[in-house]
Amino acid sequence: ITGLIYQILERKGLVECNKCDAEGKDKDARDLDDFSIKEDVKRRWSGYKFTTENLVRDGKGVIAGSYALAKMVGWWILIGMILASFARTFIPTDLFHQYLGPTVLGLIITLIFATIIEVCSEGSSPIAFEIFKQTGAFGNSFTFLMAGVATDYTEVGLIWSNIGKRAAIFLPVITVPQILLLGFLFNLFL
Repeated sequence: ITGLIYQILERKGLVECNKCDAEGKDKDARDLDDFSIKEDVKRRWSGYKFTTENLVRDGKGVIAGSYALAKMVGWWILIGMILASFARTFIPTDLFHQYLGPTVLGLIITLIFATIIEVCSEGSSPIAFEIFKQTGAFGNSFTFLMAGVATDYTEVGLIWSNIGKRAAIFLPVITVPQILLLGFLFNLFL
């Protein structure tokens, strides 16, 4: 839904399009008009030579990439686990229920915490699980994870510097109401 809203805003000129030509058309989109994922996969598959040398080289690349990713993300997960364990140890369960429970107030407070605490999506996962474990509010856990990303100042800052200020400002304006609505519905029905 967010992507569709951004497309409408871009067509109406309400958000920047730094890849547009003088007519306001996306330069990259013209190259993709006749693009087919199926044909691209066929072309790549038929062009790949399944030799021992290629498979070993590609296997090493997968292992090296996996290790680099684990090294990058592992620390954030560890930080999230430490924060979640502190929350479980030092925050009484009744405070979790009172302020982060499956209510509208709980969703709003969860949104505020997500905006402040968001360090990394992976690092936020243990904290979101702790919210769910303490309150049983799936919608609040969902809100914590999704709103953390949507309101993260580094994400908004990257959009601001790479696309433009209006596109960055619209990110939380468009996504947060959707996140709160889905969180409310999850709390209601799950």
